[in-house]
Amino acid sequence: MTIYLLAFGIGVIAGLRAMTAPAAVSWAAYLGWLHLAGTPLAFLGSIWAVGVLTLLALGELVTDQLPATPSRKVPVQFGARIVSGALCGAGLGAAAGGLIGGLVAGIGGAVIGTLGGAEARGRLAGIFGKDRPAGLLEDAVAIGGALLIVLAAR
Repeated sequence: MTIYLLAFGIGVIAGLRAMTAPAAVSWAAYLGWLHLAGTPLAFLGSIWAVGVLTLLALGELVTDQLPATPSRKVPVQFGARIVSGALCGAGLGAAAGGLIGGLVAGIGGAVIGTLGGAEARGRLAGIFGKDRPAGLLEDAVAIGGALLIVLAAR
């Protein structure tokens, strides 16, 4: 049951930052914290996946701060977060023998993270009087949360 809560949590992270969650799962697999060998998601543990996903996550942290970045709730952005949550949840689930359950939990978390994250960021931006501090705080929550989740899953 714990693995499904962690899969839900990594889905929430994917809802906050679509590429931070897969980068964290990939690093965890590469470092041997998540055992994905022999699963359909074994590729996440490759150095190539780590490199590409890390670059994408870093790029997302930069582009998220740009004023022209579209809302996470537009269909393409929302869909990317759902796919990311599904992949990451499945990765955590697969490491514990529950790929499908992890996938479903990751999708649920991504939906909650996307909608809840947008609402929380909007409110924080109102409190701060501008968006950048709210975005940076959200970055910190996403990175720290992802790290805590993959550490708890090992």
